[in-house]
Amino acid sequence: MRSLHLEKKGLRGLAIAESFRPNSQKSIFSGIVMRRDFIIDGFVFGSATLEGDDATDTILKMYDELQRPDISYVLISGLIVSMYNIINIKKLYDSLKIPIIGISYNDSLGIEDALKHHFPNSFESKIFAYKKLGKREKITLSTSHDIFVRKEGCTLKDVTHLLDELTLHGSIPEPIRVSQLLAKTLLLK
Repeated sequence: MRSLHLEKKGLRGLAIAESFRPNSQKSIFSGIVMRRDFIIDGFVFGSATLEGDDATDTILKMYDELQRPDISYVLISGLIVSMYNIINIKKLYDSLKIPIIGISYNDSLGIEDALKHHFPNSFESKIFAYKKLGKREKITLSTSHDIFVRKEGCTLKDVTHLLDELTLHGSIPEPIRVSQLLAKTLLLK
């Protein structure tokens, strides 16, 4: 398991968020490369199919487009995106060999019923992909807000330390907040 190298001042991560209109075919993914000291030094964009299965490949393509071996981790706003396009966190970790962290902000009892409703003829594969994500772990940030994470390639202690440093207020880490703003802005174009 690779460490997050939390001692490095210039530690860089790729933060990815998405935005979409319910009536469109695709969502917009935005990725920012942000240093631990909040300096932004890269952008990348992609798209995924609403209700599709291509979000994981979109993230891999975005990472490759950056050509940035200095990225130490990937932070993703949600692992179930674009109307049940489920990101395979294990595949990302196996391909990139750096820690992968998926963040969500609300507790949930699961999405199996929603998957059965939205995909009456193919819900088995979606439920399989969802179950492969594993359980979310709750973290209480130093801002006193709770978030939920799934992770590969790093410890919960390191994730907590990193997210505490990256979250200035509220529950959304700054790299994710900026990436979300960018995705929403691009959607309006």
